[in-house]
Amino acid sequence: MSAVDHFTHGLLTPVLAYVMSCVGSMLGLRLTAQAHASRGGARIRWLLGAAVSIGGTGIWVMHFIAMMGFEVEGTQIKYDVPLTVASVIVAIVVVGTGLFLVSYGRGRLLPLLGGGVLTGLGVASMHYLGMYAMNMSAHISYDRTLVIASVVIAVVAATVALWFTLRVKSPVWITAAAMVMGLAVAGMHYTGMFALIVTPTTQPGDVGGADALDFLVPLMTVISLITLTMLLMVILSPSERELSEDAELVARLERRRRAAEEQQFAYPAPPSRPAPAPRPGPVMPAPTPYEPPHGPPHGPPHGPPHGPPPGYGRQPGYPAPSDQQVPTRGRRP
Repeated sequence: MSAVDHFTHGLLTPVLAYVMSCVGSMLGLRLTAQAHASRGGARIRWLLGAAVSIGGTGIWVMHFIAMMGFEVEGTQIKYDVPLTVASVIVAIVVVGTGLFLVSYGRGRLLPLLGGGVLTGLGVASMHYLGMYAMNMSAHISYDRTLVIASVVIAVVAATVALWFTLRVKSPVWITAAAMVMGLAVAGMHYTGMFALIVTPTTQPGDVGGADALDFLVPLMTVISLITLTMLLMVILSPSERELSEDAELVARLERRRRAAEEQQFAYPAPPSRPAPAPRPGPVMPAPTPYEPPHGPPHGPPHGPPHGPPPGYGRQPGYPAPSDQQVPTRGRRP
Protein backbone atom coordinates (compact mmCIF):
# COMPACT_ATOMS: atom_id res chain seq x y z
CA MET A 1 0.00 0.00 0.00
CA SER A 2 1.36 3.42 -1.00
CA ALA A 3 2.07 6.00 1.69
CA VAL A 4 0.68 8.80 -0.53
CA ASP A 5 -3.04 9.59 -0.67
CA HIS A 6 -4.18 12.23 -3.16
CA PHE A 7 -7.86 12.06 -2.23
CA THR A 8 -7.98 12.16 1.55
CA HIS A 9 -11.39 13.87 1.53
CA GLY A 10 -12.77 11.86 -1.36
CA LEU A 11 -14.05 13.72 -4.41
CA LEU A 12 -14.56 16.95 -2.48
CA THR A 13 -11.14 18.47 -3.16
CA PRO A 14 -10.82 17.53 -6.87
CA VAL A 15 -14.35 18.67 -7.69
CA LEU A 16 -13.96 21.93 -5.76
CA ALA A 17 -10.56 22.52 -7.37
CA TYR A 18 -12.03 21.97 -10.84
CA VAL A 19 -14.93 24.36 -10.12
CA MET A 20 -12.56 27.08 -8.95
CA SER A 21 -10.40 26.60 -12.02
CA CYS A 22 -13.45 26.96 -14.27
CA VAL A 23 -14.62 30.08 -12.41
CA GLY A 24 -11.21 31.74 -12.66
CA SER A 25 -10.86 30.84 -16.33
CA MET A 26 -14.37 32.05 -17.15
CA LEU A 27 -13.80 35.38 -15.45
CA GLY A 28 -10.40 35.73 -17.13
CA LEU A 29 -11.92 35.17 -20.57
CA ARG A 30 -14.62 37.70 -19.82
CA LEU A 31 -12.02 40.25 -18.74
CA THR A 32 -9.94 39.71 -21.87
CA ALA A 33 -13.06 40.30 -23.97
CA GLN A 34 -13.49 43.62 -22.18
CA ALA A 35 -9.81 44.40 -22.77
CA HIS A 36 -10.11 43.86 -26.52
CA ALA A 37 -13.02 46.31 -26.62
CA SER A 38 -11.08 48.98 -24.67
CA ARG A 39 -8.12 51.19 -25.37
CA GLY A 40 -5.29 52.76 -23.40
CA GLY A 41 -5.19 52.41 -19.65
CA ALA A 42 -8.56 50.65 -19.45
CA ARG A 43 -7.22 47.85 -21.63
CA ILE A 44 -4.19 47.36 -19.39
CA ARG A 45 -6.37 47.22 -16.28
CA TRP A 46 -8.67 44.60 -17.78
CA LEU A 47 -5.67 42.46 -18.79
CA LEU A 48 -4.19 42.71 -15.30
CA GLY A 49 -7.52 41.59 -13.88
CA ALA A 50 -7.57 38.66 -16.29
CA ALA A 51 -4.05 37.66 -15.17
CA VAL A 52 -5.16 37.63 -11.53
CA SER A 53 -8.29 35.65 -12.39
CA ILE A 54 -6.64 32.97 -14.51
CA GLY A 55 -3.27 32.81 -12.78
CA GLY A 56 -4.48 33.43 -9.23
CA THR A 57 -7.88 31.72 -9.06
CA GLY A 58 -7.91 29.44 -12.08
CA ILE A 59 -4.45 27.94 -11.48
CA TRP A 60 -2.97 28.73 -8.07
CA VAL A 61 -6.13 28.41 -5.96
CA MET A 62 -7.04 25.26 -7.85
CA HIS A 63 -3.58 23.82 -7.15
CA PHE A 64 -3.70 24.34 -3.40
CA ILE A 65 -7.32 23.26 -3.01
CA ALA A 66 -6.27 19.98 -4.58
CA MET A 67 -3.25 19.92 -2.26
CA MET A 68 -5.60 20.05 0.73
CA GLY A 69 -6.50 16.44 -0.09
CA PHE A 70 -2.85 15.34 -0.32
CA GLU A 71 -1.55 13.34 2.62
CA VAL A 72 1.50 11.21 3.37
CA GLU A 73 1.16 8.50 5.94
CA GLY A 74 3.41 8.85 8.95
CA THR A 75 4.39 12.48 8.53
CA GLN A 76 2.92 15.95 8.87
CA ILE A 77 2.86 18.31 5.89
CA LYS A 78 3.56 22.00 6.28
CA TYR A 79 4.34 24.76 3.80
CA ASP A 80 7.22 27.16 3.37
CA VAL A 81 5.61 30.62 3.42
CA PRO A 82 8.05 32.54 1.13
CA LEU A 83 8.05 29.81 -1.52
CA THR A 84 4.26 29.55 -1.44
CA VAL A 85 3.85 33.31 -1.87
CA ALA A 86 6.42 33.23 -4.67
CA SER A 87 4.39 30.54 -6.44
CA VAL A 88 1.26 32.71 -6.62
CA ILE A 89 3.32 35.65 -7.91
CA VAL A 90 4.86 33.44 -10.59
CA ALA A 91 1.43 32.23 -11.70
CA ILE A 92 0.00 35.74 -12.06
CA VAL A 93 3.11 37.18 -13.76
CA VAL A 94 3.49 34.46 -16.39
CA VAL A 95 -0.20 34.46 -17.27
CA GLY A 96 -0.20 38.25 -17.50
CA THR A 97 2.85 38.17 -19.77
CA GLY A 98 1.18 35.70 -22.10
CA LEU A 99 -2.02 37.77 -22.19
CA PHE A 100 -0.15 40.96 -23.04
CA LEU A 101 1.85 39.23 -25.79
CA VAL A 102 -1.25 37.84 -27.43
CA SER A 103 -3.39 40.94 -26.95
CA TYR A 104 -0.86 43.35 -28.41
CA GLY A 105 0.32 40.81 -30.99
CA ARG A 106 -3.00 41.29 -32.84
CA GLY A 107 -3.71 37.58 -33.05
CA ARG A 108 -0.60 36.65 -35.03
CA LEU A 109 0.69 33.09 -34.80
CA LEU A 110 4.16 33.86 -33.48
CA PRO A 111 3.01 35.87 -30.42
CA LEU A 112 0.39 33.20 -29.72
CA LEU A 113 2.91 30.35 -29.74
CA GLY A 114 5.50 32.36 -27.83
CA GLY A 115 2.96 33.38 -25.22
CA GLY A 116 1.68 29.81 -24.93
CA VAL A 117 5.14 28.35 -24.37
CA LEU A 118 6.10 31.05 -21.89
CA THR A 119 2.84 30.77 -19.96
CA GLY A 120 2.90 26.96 -19.97
CA LEU A 121 6.45 26.80 -18.64
CA GLY A 122 5.54 29.39 -16.02
CA VAL A 123 2.48 27.44 -14.90
CA ALA A 124 4.55 24.25 -14.63
CA SER A 125 7.17 26.18 -12.64
CA MET A 126 4.47 27.43 -10.30
CA HIS A 127 3.18 23.91 -9.82
CA TYR A 128 6.52 22.39 -8.93
CA LEU A 129 7.50 25.41 -6.85
CA GLY A 130 4.35 24.88 -4.81
CA MET A 131 5.18 21.21 -4.40
CA TYR A 132 8.72 22.09 -3.41
CA ALA A 133 7.28 24.36 -0.71
CA MET A 134 5.95 21.29 1.11
CA ASN A 135 7.92 20.29 4.20
CA MET A 136 7.64 16.71 5.47
CA SER A 137 9.72 13.96 7.07
CA ALA A 138 10.21 12.09 3.81
CA HIS A 139 12.44 11.87 0.79
CA ILE A 140 10.87 13.21 -2.44
CA SER A 141 11.73 12.26 -6.01
CA TYR A 142 9.94 12.53 -9.38
CA ASP A 143 9.11 10.32 -12.33
CA ARG A 144 10.70 12.13 -15.27
CA THR A 145 8.24 10.82 -17.84
CA LEU A 146 5.25 12.14 -15.93
CA VAL A 147 7.03 15.43 -15.27
CA ILE A 148 7.62 15.93 -19.00
CA ALA A 149 4.03 14.97 -19.70
CA SER A 150 2.77 17.52 -17.18
CA VAL A 151 4.91 20.26 -18.74
CA VAL A 152 3.61 19.40 -22.23
CA ILE A 153 0.04 19.52 -20.93
CA ALA A 154 0.74 22.90 -19.34
CA VAL A 155 2.14 24.37 -22.58
CA VAL A 156 -0.71 23.04 -24.71
CA ALA A 157 -3.33 24.17 -22.20
CA ALA A 158 -1.80 27.64 -21.98
CA THR A 159 -1.67 28.01 -25.76
CA VAL A 160 -5.29 26.92 -26.13
CA ALA A 161 -6.33 29.26 -23.32
CA LEU A 162 -4.61 32.21 -24.99
CA TRP A 163 -6.26 31.30 -28.28
CA PHE A 164 -9.62 31.28 -26.50
CA THR A 165 -8.98 34.82 -25.27
CA LEU A 166 -8.76 35.97 -28.90
CA ARG A 167 -11.67 34.07 -30.39
CA VAL A 168 -14.28 33.50 -27.71
CA LYS A 169 -16.77 36.34 -27.22
CA SER A 170 -20.26 35.01 -26.47
CA PRO A 171 -21.17 33.84 -22.94
CA VAL A 172 -21.98 30.30 -24.11
CA TRP A 173 -18.59 29.81 -25.74
CA ILE A 174 -16.83 31.46 -22.82
CA THR A 175 -18.43 28.92 -20.48
CA ALA A 176 -17.47 26.00 -22.71
CA ALA A 177 -13.90 27.28 -23.08
CA ALA A 178 -13.61 27.75 -19.31
CA MET A 179 -14.66 24.16 -18.71
CA VAL A 180 -12.00 22.96 -21.16
CA MET A 181 -9.38 25.15 -19.51
CA GLY A 182 -10.37 23.91 -16.04
CA LEU A 183 -10.06 20.32 -17.21
CA ALA A 184 -6.61 21.01 -18.69
CA VAL A 185 -5.34 22.70 -15.52
CA ALA A 186 -6.66 19.92 -13.31
CA GLY A 187 -5.16 17.28 -15.62
CA MET A 188 -1.79 19.01 -15.53
CA HIS A 189 -1.90 19.24 -11.73
CA TYR A 190 -2.72 15.61 -11.04
CA THR A 191 -0.25 14.43 -13.68
CA GLY A 192 2.47 16.32 -11.84
CA MET A 193 1.24 15.01 -8.46
CA PHE A 194 1.36 11.41 -9.63
CA ALA A 195 4.93 12.06 -10.75
CA LEU A 196 5.78 12.61 -7.09
CA ILE A 197 7.50 9.69 -5.35
CA VAL A 198 7.53 9.97 -1.55
CA THR A 199 9.65 7.75 0.71
CA PRO A 200 8.97 8.41 4.41
CA THR A 201 11.96 8.45 6.74
CA THR A 202 12.26 5.85 9.46
CA GLN A 203 12.63 8.49 12.19
CA PRO A 204 10.22 11.38 11.60
CA GLY A 205 11.40 14.67 13.05
CA ASP A 206 9.93 18.10 13.57
CA VAL A 207 8.55 19.72 10.43
CA GLY A 208 8.94 23.46 10.02
CA GLY A 209 6.62 25.79 8.17
CA ALA A 210 3.00 26.90 8.32
CA ASP A 211 0.01 24.63 8.58
CA ALA A 212 -2.32 24.51 5.59
CA LEU A 213 -5.39 25.66 7.52
CA ASP A 214 -3.54 28.53 9.17
CA PHE A 215 -1.86 29.85 6.03
CA LEU A 216 -3.35 28.54 2.79
CA VAL A 217 -7.02 28.98 3.65
CA PRO A 218 -6.77 32.72 4.46
CA LEU A 219 -4.62 33.32 1.38
CA MET A 220 -7.04 31.50 -0.88
CA THR A 221 -9.94 33.41 0.69
CA VAL A 222 -8.29 36.76 -0.10
CA ILE A 223 -7.67 35.79 -3.72
CA SER A 224 -11.22 34.49 -4.07
CA LEU A 225 -12.64 37.77 -2.72
CA ILE A 226 -10.54 39.71 -5.22
CA THR A 227 -11.91 37.48 -7.96
CA LEU A 228 -15.46 38.09 -6.74
CA THR A 229 -14.86 41.85 -6.80
CA MET A 230 -13.66 41.68 -10.39
CA LEU A 231 -16.67 39.55 -11.27
CA LEU A 232 -18.97 42.29 -9.96
CA MET A 233 -17.01 44.86 -11.97
CA VAL A 234 -17.53 42.82 -15.13
CA ILE A 235 -21.24 42.42 -14.44
CA LEU A 236 -21.71 46.17 -13.91
CA SER A 237 -19.55 47.24 -16.85
CA PRO A 238 -20.96 47.42 -20.40
CA SER A 239 -20.36 44.42 -22.61
CA GLU A 240 -18.28 44.46 -25.77
CA ARG A 241 -21.44 44.55 -27.89
CA GLU A 242 -22.76 47.57 -25.99
CA LEU A 243 -19.43 49.35 -26.33
CA SER A 244 -19.38 48.73 -30.09
CA GLU A 245 -22.97 49.96 -30.42
CA ASP A 246 -22.13 53.14 -28.50
CA ALA A 247 -19.07 53.73 -30.67
CA GLU A 248 -21.15 53.21 -33.82
CA LEU A 249 -23.78 55.67 -32.58
CA VAL A 250 -21.14 58.31 -31.81
CA ALA A 251 -19.58 57.82 -35.26
CA ARG A 252 -23.00 58.15 -36.95
CA LEU A 253 -23.73 61.40 -35.11
CA GLU A 254 -20.31 62.74 -36.05
CA ARG A 255 -20.92 61.93 -39.72
CA ARG A 256 -24.27 63.74 -39.62
CA ARG A 257 -22.67 66.80 -38.06
CA ARG A 258 -19.95 66.93 -40.69
CA ALA A 259 -22.50 66.50 -43.49
CA ALA A 260 -24.56 69.36 -42.12
CA GLU A 261 -21.48 71.61 -41.95
CA GLU A 262 -20.49 70.73 -45.53
CA GLN A 263 -24.01 71.44 -46.78
CA GLN A 264 -24.02 74.78 -45.00
CA PHE A 265 -20.73 75.78 -46.64
CA ALA A 266 -21.93 74.65 -50.08
CA TYR A 267 -25.32 76.39 -49.90
CA PRO A 268 -25.07 79.43 -47.63
CA ALA A 269 -28.34 80.68 -46.24
CA PRO A 270 -29.77 83.98 -47.71
CA PRO A 271 -29.23 87.09 -45.61
CA SER A 272 -32.06 87.66 -43.23
CA ARG A 273 -34.27 90.78 -43.67
CA PRO A 274 -34.16 93.35 -40.92
CA ALA A 275 -37.22 93.52 -38.78
CA PRO A 276 -39.59 96.41 -39.75
CA ALA A 277 -39.59 99.42 -37.46
CA PRO A 278 -42.74 99.86 -35.40
CA ARG A 279 -45.27 102.38 -36.82
CA PRO A 280 -45.88 105.46 -34.71
CA GLY A 281 -49.38 105.63 -33.29
CA PRO A 282 -51.79 108.56 -33.78
CA VAL A 283 -50.87 111.68 -31.86
CA MET A 284 -53.69 112.58 -29.53
CA PRO A 285 -54.12 116.25 -28.61
CA ALA A 286 -53.37 117.11 -25.07
CA PRO A 287 -56.41 117.84 -22.93
CA THR A 288 -57.18 121.57 -22.59
CA PRO A 289 -57.03 122.67 -18.96
CA TYR A 290 -60.10 124.34 -17.57
CA GLU A 291 -60.00 128.15 -17.50
CA PRO A 292 -62.61 129.72 -15.28
CA PRO A 293 -64.43 132.78 -16.68
CA HIS A 294 -63.66 136.26 -15.33
CA GLY A 295 -67.03 136.40 -13.87
CA PRO A 296 -70.57 135.25 -14.51
CA PRO A 297 -72.64 137.47 -16.79
CA HIS A 298 -75.52 137.26 -14.39
CA GLY A 299 -75.29 136.48 -10.76
CA PRO A 300 -75.17 137.85 -7.37
CA PRO A 301 -72.33 140.19 -6.57
CA HIS A 302 -71.43 138.04 -3.65
CA GLY A 303 -70.77 134.94 -5.78
CA PRO A 304 -67.39 133.24 -5.86
CA PRO A 305 -64.94 135.10 -8.12
CA HIS A 306 -63.33 131.92 -9.28
CA GLY A 307 -64.22 128.25 -9.62
CA PRO A 308 -66.07 125.97 -11.98
CA PRO A 309 -69.52 126.87 -13.19
CA PRO A 310 -72.45 125.60 -11.22
CA GLY A 311 -73.16 122.00 -11.87
CA TYR A 312 -69.68 121.21 -13.17
CA GLY A 313 -68.74 117.69 -12.30
CA ARG A 314 -72.25 116.81 -11.15
CA GLN A 315 -73.63 113.58 -12.38
CA PRO A 316 -77.07 113.55 -13.99
CA GLY A 317 -79.97 112.99 -11.65
CA TYR A 318 -78.32 114.37 -8.55
CA PRO A 319 -78.80 117.89 -7.21
CA ALA A 320 -75.86 120.21 -7.12
CA PRO A 321 -74.24 121.04 -3.83
CA SER A 322 -75.59 123.96 -1.94
CA ASP A 323 -72.60 126.13 -2.63
CA GLN A 324 -72.97 125.55 -6.36
CA GLN A 325 -76.66 126.06 -6.77
CA VAL A 326 -77.64 129.00 -9.02
CA PRO A 327 -79.94 131.49 -7.25
CA THR A 328 -83.29 131.84 -8.87
CA ARG A 329 -84.71 135.15 -9.93
CA GLY A 330 -88.01 136.21 -8.41
CA ARG A 331 -89.46 136.95 -5.12
CA ARG A 332 -87.44 136.82 -2.10
CA PRO A 333 -88.90 134.83 0.71
